[in-house]
Amino acid sequence: MSVIAITIGDYNGIGPEVALKSAASRTIRANCTPLLIGPYKAFEYYAEKYSLRRKILKVDTPSDAVGRSEITILDICPSFNERIKSGKLTKESGLWAGRAIEKAVELCVAHEADAIVTAPVSKETLRSAGYSYPGQTEMVTNLSDSSGSIMIMVSGFGRIALATIHIPISEVSSSLTREGILARLSVFNDSIRKDFGVKAPRIAVLGLNPHAGENGLIGKEEIEIIKPAIQDAIAKKIDAEGPFPADAFFGTYREGMFDGIFAMYHDQGLIPLKMRSFSTGINFTAGINIIRTSPDHGTAFDIAGKGIANPSSTIEAIKLALQISKNRKAVRK
Repeated sequence: MSVIAITIGDYNGIGPEVALKSAASRTIRANCTPLLIGPYKAFEYYAEKYSLRRKILKVDTPSDAVGRSEITILDICPSFNERIKSGKLTKESGLWAGRAIEKAVELCVAHEADAIVTAPVSKETLRSAGYSYPGQTEMVTNLSDSSGSIMIMVSGFGRIALATIHIPISEVSSSLTREGILARLSVFNDSIRKDFGVKAPRIAVLGLNPHAGENGLIGKEEIEIIKPAIQDAIAKKIDAEGPFPADAFFGTYREGMFDGIFAMYHDQGLIPLKMRSFSTGINFTAGINIIRTSPDHGTAFDIAGKGIANPSSTIEAIKLALQISKNRKAVRK
């Protein structure tokens, strides 16, 4: 049975809670072996706090987790004695969030786990602990020794990939290049085929400016960069269309009209998706050497420690990781 490594995230946020609840799910346990990664005592704290019905068990290796009825935890800090401060930003929680990611990637690279699901972290606490990555996507890409990656947000609403990820809006335009858009479109197209099983994907490409630039009246990025990149993609037999004005596109878009949507920046693609699928959206990192998904929400410090966090997005992230693992294995046969 496939082993899915699930990181603790920031233990002062809702990461441990959604990880424990997801690992206890009968649906998840019937289809894979969920293995939690992090300090055992931190998981134990929350399991006791919420009176979790299913017992937890410390294991030494992923293979020890297979077939167990308990929620299994790979302890990365036997000497853990930090005070858990739900809802607070601390350097220590950032440190162990980072260490859990490192261990989970290590297990996947060594083929001891089939995929990883990363619980939410705080970029601020990660940085305070010495991790300088813009986000988990970039961190996992680097740790897995992958040459590049793209973020794909997945839900019943659709699959949305991003040309740029965690950068200021003021830097989006200067970060867009014809070559960069083509490269990301190629990764997106390949992922839809290989990871999602769509033989001939259709991809809608959004413009950057209002009205997609209005033929150069409201910005020239569409004319000088985005349209030429789409033409290059078509020449490579990628079925890409656009650039579409983002507001009109999402106003008329219906599920299934395209197999993928390619947005120019973070909020352009994620706001409409989260409006439709906030509790079930999934973040998938395509183009890397391992399989990584995560829930489409943050640490939710405002409700941390209250026992009311919804694990639906984490459960969906585990399901997607498992399905992509099966799809990739089928392609290799």
